[in-house]
Amino acid sequence: MKDNKKNEEEQVVKNVAQAEQILEQEEALKHSTEEATPAPAEVQPTTPTKGRRRGSDRERRGPPKRSSLTDSGLVEKVVSINRVSKTTKGGTRLAFSALVVVGDTKGKVGYGLGKAGEVATAIKKGLNAARKSMIFIPRRGTTITHEILGKYGSASVLLKPASEGTGVIAAGAVRAVCDGAGISNILTKCHRSNNPINVVKATFEGLSRLKVIKVITEN
Repeated sequence: MKDNKKNEEEQVVKNVAQAEQILEQEEALKHSTEEATPAPAEVQPTTPTKGRRRGSDRERRGPPKRSSLTDSGLVEKVVSINRVSKTTKGGTRLAFSALVVVGDTKGKVGYGLGKAGEVATAIKKGLNAARKSMIFIPRRGTTITHEILGKYGSASVLLKPASEGTGVIAAGAVRAVCDGAGISNILTKCHRSNNPINVVKATFEGLSRLKVIKVITEN
């Protein structure tokens, strides 16, 4: 009886020793494999490609504004750029329309709407159309001659002369026209529609009806 119990204890000790030996071998093998495998390289953040669609980023930021002074002394401003799509049998075709205002800051200003498959081409077409449609705006110093209301479609723009130091109190589309014409003091208010194309046309409709004030001096 005692011999059997002693044999069982010896067998348990042998089994524990074998188990400890197996665990040590597995740990050694694990460390050797970890040292052999190279550390993973750091993942660098990827930059967006040039062909990435601008999509919602552009609508969230709003249309890009560009203002530049050319060699001829004309001020060019891009008021808005719209992306339009046309679904055809072959798929969806994308195009762009650019509303541009051009002025010499001395009373002459014009606008143009260019459409093309690329933004640069649309802006170029708009600039060419704006240069051809320039009109003369009567001014009295740095403001307009009198109050007037311009209308086009569902948009109406109220234009009021202002004293020196007031500045241009106007939204983006009306401000572009005023800057191009060289009007630095004016009060404006857009009613009803806020469509940039209609607002620009309403502004031009009002400015084109301004009258020249003549001062008659008595001898």
